[in-house]
Amino acid sequence: MRTICLFFEIHQPVLLKRYRFFDIGINHYYYDDYANATHIGDVAERSYIPALNTLIDMVNENKGAFKVAISISGIACEQLEIHAPSVIELLKKLNDTGCCEFLAEPYSHGLAALTNEKVFKNQIGRQVEKMNALFGVTPKVLVNTDMLYSDEIGAIAADMGFKGMLTEGAKHVLGWKSPHYLYHCNLNPKLKLLLRDFKLSDDISLRFSNTEWNEYPLFADSFIKKIDELPQEEQVINLFMELGALGIAQPLSSNILQFIKALPAQAKEKGITFSTPLEVMTKLKSVSQVDVPYPITWIDEERDTSCWLGNVMQREAFNKLYEVADRVLLCNDRRIKMDFDYLQSSTNFRDMTTKNSGVGIDRGIYDSPYDAFTNYMNILGDFCKRVDSLYPTDIENEELNALLTTIKNQDTEIEKLNKELQKAKEKLEDDKAQKAKAPKKAVKAEKPAKKTAAKKAAKKSAE
Repeated sequence: MRTICLFFEIHQPVLLKRYRFFDIGINHYYYDDYANATHIGDVAERSYIPALNTLIDMVNENKGAFKVAISISGIACEQLEIHAPSVIELLKKLNDTGCCEFLAEPYSHGLAALTNEKVFKNQIGRQVEKMNALFGVTPKVLVNTDMLYSDEIGAIAADMGFKGMLTEGAKHVLGWKSPHYLYHCNLNPKLKLLLRDFKLSDDISLRFSNTEWNEYPLFADSFIKKIDELPQEEQVINLFMELGALGIAQPLSSNILQFIKALPAQAKEKGITFSTPLEVMTKLKSVSQVDVPYPITWIDEERDTSCWLGNVMQREAFNKLYEVADRVLLCNDRRIKMDFDYLQSSTNFRDMTTKNSGVGIDRGIYDSPYDAFTNYMNILGDFCKRVDSLYPTDIENEELNALLTTIKNQDTEIEKLNKELQKAKEKLEDDKAQKAKAPKKAVKAEKPAKKTAAKKAAKKSAE
């Protein structure tokens, strides 16, 4: 049976303020609180709240036949909890339906997977903890920042215990293959891969309200008809997009929510179901491996990392940030860790792009990519000074490596002790269970002994 896997990503970066060269070493706060509060409130009002209400209605109206997957970055959760808590409540309500799967993603929505495995794992682990704290779920499927994926990233995800990942069905990777099958990582077949159908996904997220598009207007019945006309052996259609597409990229006045709401009924008529990523990965078998030696993403026509690291400015900022990554992981300063999260967000590097991608980039306060680079590097200059004050550069080599080795060994030892403690607890529980089964036998065995002792005592006294 053919199924649709519908996924929405939620991420909002923390907006940086104007930070001058003369602020370095004096002002350690880098964010525009008013702009952040206003922006989050606006996005929630125009997109997240109406979109999530629509998804909840779709689940209820279709009695569980409609299912959806969502990922939300840790810093987006933080901002929504402060500025738009009603969005978190709606996500909890959607989760309570049992028809929503939450996916794991990097806490900061950053690019650590390209340079620092330790930071990448830390980011994923913290976001998983956040999902568990907020929604009581532990994600089994991972989606990296903007669908960032490569063979090496897939192998890391598999080692972390994830069942699968979502990524882009890029032409230069798939070649003649179709994205409508389940695939697996070529370095670890245990990790399953769902590949985005960028044509059908972008029909909704990018082109829906474009009156110059040759397929405008797009209706639910014609959209489902496209899917139904695909070869019958093609099993899963992956529609992946940002939740902001519903209300921001495609305004509510375009009837985008009415279109989305009509999809389940039209799909049902054609015998097409909806499934979450984990359901697809559990029910279907992988047809082949996918070879991705170089990282791919869902951004721009090239579907590579050039949107973030395509020019000298971007690479300079990126390398400078991750030079201090190991020191940040060592420190216990909450402000430094928070700033590191916010500065990692991929949007900071996207603002510096000089590419002509054909898609308008909202750079916010910046007049140009050079302006974005200057402001970010001023902030980064102050941030690195603060990190160096805790862990000076003169311990960069042997001493720092020794310290990192010690911490790693301690973590290994703690993990080993935890396993031994767990085994001891299990053995104790087994012993208790064994004793609980035969308490009467023990009592009976004691009675004759007591009588014999009493007789001996009486005989002794008589003598």
